[in-house]
Amino acid sequence: MSAVNPWHEPVLADEVLEYLGPTNGGLYMDGTLGGGGHTRLILDRCDDCRVLGVDRDPEAIERARDVLEPHRARVRFIQERFDRAPRDPEIRDRGLDGALLDLGVSSHQLDQDRRGFTFRTGAPLDMRMSGGVGSDARAFLATAAEEELARVFRDYGELKRARRLASEVVKRRASAPLETSDDLVAALAVSLGRSPSAKEKARIFQAVRIAVNEELEALDAGLPAIRDVLRAGGVMVVIAYHSLEDRTVKNAFREWSRSCVCPPELPACICRGEALGTTLTRKVVRPTDAEVERNPRARSARLRAWRRAA
Repeated sequence: MSAVNPWHEPVLADEVLEYLGPTNGGLYMDGTLGGGGHTRLILDRCDDCRVLGVDRDPEAIERARDVLEPHRARVRFIQERFDRAPRDPEIRDRGLDGALLDLGVSSHQLDQDRRGFTFRTGAPLDMRMSGGVGSDARAFLATAAEEELARVFRDYGELKRARRLASEVVKRRASAPLETSDDLVAALAVSLGRSPSAKEKARIFQAVRIAVNEELEALDAGLPAIRDVLRAGGVMVVIAYHSLEDRTVKNAFREWSRSCVCPPELPACICRGEALGTTLTRKVVRPTDAEVERNPRARSARLRAWRRAA
């Protein structure tokens, strides 16, 4: 395997290559380019395969251009959300031999306080993966209804006192907007009645980030869109870091791998009558202890893979 990218160490790198199986002449999509680590490994594996590097973050695209400079003739960059990338003419007309989604936030985004993904003191509540386009976390916290806030904190952040936190956010924003990480952490502390742990902070910031970037909506739309542009035998690999993401992927792959999806009460099959493909991962694939020790951010990674029928 190639040397580690200092900007973003690719998670589950060996496993991605094993399931994706890049071969010469193939066209692959890295739908979450990030630092370009996975793309570089794919290009290193085969001499004349090509990769379409997709990312909504313009900073990621620019950094990946530098990292992938030795392979510049075999990479095309697309600044877009991965669920919209299948509309690209080349993808639509030729089809993909494989696609990878490494969901969540990149190391570079986490490490830059100005991007607002971190709960480190004084960071702005931004969290936009698009690099400044669209509404940020400040706007979300300022305008979302209390019920919506509670749902996001509960479902995306797994917070038991989600309603209390939502109420506290609404109370605070009535007098002054929540502008920095300190403001959100202070509201969380009041809702818990104590200082929150680092894990609790991380979960709430994750919840807001998922909502701001419509990450689950992109996944719901992106999985079938990518499936439909896979060529026969093409493989989709997805790495998730949150139970909701992983459940969405698991259920999609399971449904696509069934020959019949009719309700059980129907006397005869009236659906497609054949499986669209095969799930390659019977069980979710997780990083080894050695990888987690080397790269702690890989700890919650869960990989699943699916192959389109020939």
